[in-house]
Amino acid sequence: MSSWLVAILIMMTMRRFFPGTQALPHCALHQDCHAYPNGTDGLDFGLTSQLPRTTLPAAPASLSVGISITISIPLPIRPSTTASQPPPSSITSSAASSSPAPTAPSSSSSSTSTLVPLPKPPPMNGQNAFEPVGTGPPPANIPSRGDHPVKPDHIVGSTGPIPTNKFFANFFLGSQTGPSFTHPYGVAWAKGKGPVTSYGLMVSNIELNQLAFGPMSQSIPGNPVQFYINPTGIQSMILSAAELGPSSVLVVSKPSAFSATILLSPDPGSTSHIAFPLVQGMGFVTAVYTKLQPTVQSGVFFRQFEQLGSPKPGLFKYRVTLEDGTAWLIYVTSADGTDPQLRLEDHSLIRGIGGFSGTIQICKNPLGGEGEGIYDRSAGVYAVEVQLAGFVVADQQTGTYSFSWEKQGLDVSTTPLLMFALPHHCDSFDKNTKSRMTGLHLRTTTKGMATGIVGDSWTMVETSLPISLGFAPWNAQSKTSPPLSEPAKEKLKTVAPTELNQDIHQQTYLDSMYFSGKGFGKFSMLVYTVEKLAEDPSLAENAFRLLKEAFAKFVRNEQKWPLVYDTVWKGIVSSGSYVTRDPGLDFGNTYYNDHHFHYGYFILSAAIMGTLDPSWIAGNKDWVNALVRDVSTPVPDDPFFPCFRSFDWYNGHSWAKGLFESYDGKDEESSSEDALFAYALKLWGKAIGDASMEARGNLMLAVLARSLHAYFLLRSDNVNHPANFIANKVTGILFENKVDHTTYFGTNLEYIQGIHMIPLTASSSYTRDQLFVKEEWEAMFAETAFTPASKVQGGWQGILFANLALIDPSTSWEFFSRDPFDYSKIDGGATRTWYLAFAAGLGGGPRL
Repeated sequence: MSSWLVAILIMMTMRRFFPGTQALPHCALHQDCHAYPNGTDGLDFGLTSQLPRTTLPAAPASLSVGISITISIPLPIRPSTTASQPPPSSITSSAASSSPAPTAPSSSSSSTSTLVPLPKPPPMNGQNAFEPVGTGPPPANIPSRGDHPVKPDHIVGSTGPIPTNKFFANFFLGSQTGPSFTHPYGVAWAKGKGPVTSYGLMVSNIELNQLAFGPMSQSIPGNPVQFYINPTGIQSMILSAAELGPSSVLVVSKPSAFSATILLSPDPGSTSHIAFPLVQGMGFVTAVYTKLQPTVQSGVFFRQFEQLGSPKPGLFKYRVTLEDGTAWLIYVTSADGTDPQLRLEDHSLIRGIGGFSGTIQICKNPLGGEGEGIYDRSAGVYAVEVQLAGFVVADQQTGTYSFSWEKQGLDVSTTPLLMFALPHHCDSFDKNTKSRMTGLHLRTTTKGMATGIVGDSWTMVETSLPISLGFAPWNAQSKTSPPLSEPAKEKLKTVAPTELNQDIHQQTYLDSMYFSGKGFGKFSMLVYTVEKLAEDPSLAENAFRLLKEAFAKFVRNEQKWPLVYDTVWKGIVSSGSYVTRDPGLDFGNTYYNDHHFHYGYFILSAAIMGTLDPSWIAGNKDWVNALVRDVSTPVPDDPFFPCFRSFDWYNGHSWAKGLFESYDGKDEESSSEDALFAYALKLWGKAIGDASMEARGNLMLAVLARSLHAYFLLRSDNVNHPANFIANKVTGILFENKVDHTTYFGTNLEYIQGIHMIPLTASSSYTRDQLFVKEEWEAMFAETAFTPASKVQGGWQGILFANLALIDPSTSWEFFSRDPFDYSKIDGGATRTWYLAFAAGLGGGPRL
């Protein structure tokens, strides 16, 4: 079977099928599932056996060594509508760890594991962007529950809030065999799978020629492929021990926003174990052994094994070449300084001495002797935790943030770390950090090439923060919000009553935090537009009163599915899934899916109401701040919420998927709603006088503007994705392990591109630059394109023409100012009034 046909069959089975998505009415627009639960969310190359399998053709030449790579195809999942249906077994925690679990290793367990305190962050001036929002419990009318459907059975040594949306979550969810992506390495528990039946931690770094690609588009200019995916079961190297086997247990210790430690033990209660400190960007995959016989295995098989000289006292070095031609280095440090006596036993096994305590590190070296020199200088030390710091100097429109790593290992005081940076880091490094960049590059799964950086801290600088950005249409080039002309104001006053008189209660009092939030965002922006932009407070007065009353129902927790405070994972979630047993209810909110999307709309609405009526803030601040803390409390010692649940400061954007095992890792579908949360945070902080929150929102927006254009919004010069994918212009759904130009709710082009547009706000001009918008419009929606915007149906047409205002506000104004107007072209979360103001504020419509 040809590879392109296999790819088509794969993608047909990967689709999520939802009822009624063929023709979405404008009022039901965007009934998607940004991170819908699907236990194995894509292609599992040889990791599971419970689903149907088909053999993958031997596409990558480097894999033609007798390795069987298979594809596990998940069955389509529909949102459950049966209240009594229990959660699927793939997302409930295993009871395997009910026996006594091993404890986290002490830093003194080995003489080689010397602890060095966190270095002081580089000196920075300005407003600290990471001050606490609050330290008290959630509002009293949000009741607590301790019976979350997912149990943290595989987490030890953590009594505080547990991160739910981070890169290492697969290690404590479901089968525990889903991969985690530290970049540039992917790691996963082999758990007896694969050609060598190992129970260790398998490590891979995927090359471009190993990717599987989807079918080529016949309608998009440039004929890009629909998707690309990295194989996740290639066991290039496996760090294991002779004692590990079917009774072995894996637990997660010290989970944090940037790191976690994985503990592998021969059996429950064993005092012997391997500790794997996992930190984003780590230069080596490190295994800290306690009284075990170490083994290094390979499912790709060893072609050559060499024992090399020691780079420094106490450090033993080896080089292996695999049958795929890749070179890897092994560094070993023994606790007692003795020779670990690693020996090649056969083509898949390297074995050391019994009772070993010490450290083994592995790394991939594509750079020959130069690469070995880089690795040699940092071998023996490894990062274990990260400290984030950030400051904003508003009058200079500059924000600075830094990562400072705590490290352990051999000669830590004189040995610098080697960490890998993503492209958006490298583009914003300060002079000092840039000077420490090396020529060592390894490919990441979906973020382009990672670059090795020597040193214990990095500093990134953003020099164009949107300090002056407010609610009014904002020109990202001039950084101003020009006043509307009098004729434009009159048009707004003529159009607004139709929308001001809609039933606000009906459109906000829904059984979904997401759709309720969209309703509040819609009417808040409408009220602001009429009161401040059209300058007619009396026209908006009644709608503003009704809006406050509707919002008060949620503050009193009287909505259809009241919120609860989950004391297990520690967060504010919908009570819906507790009652219905449907994990997909409200897009998985109870399981921590999409919180930044859902709560971002509420926070934006509160920012608008608090700005228009400062007296409103006092009675609502605690409730809104609780939502802020649930999504992004900025400090690691908040006792009620995990630090930055959604936003990933290493990747530069948020992840939407919560407590669902996924073989393709975390994902995000709507980059624009990610930006909405940061925008809302900035303006809520300003409304309540929280300078740190406002600074944080500005900094997050700047980081997002950079990262979205690096990874989600694809200009023709993008080099971070395969060249045959770039012409799609947006990623569609970006996973940690694959990129799929689609949505969870349909394959129409306007859905795929439009989900990265909504909602159109003043911040859109900042995060969606004009060159990108122009390229996308001409390729996808111009009159000469395959899907002209003028032919698109329903609310998506309004979204497209509102987006057009970013590059052609006159045509956008013309579209929305026509009378009579077909209101089916307005998304249920937007208004014609705001779209007109948006176009006029960016230069469209009648002049002064």
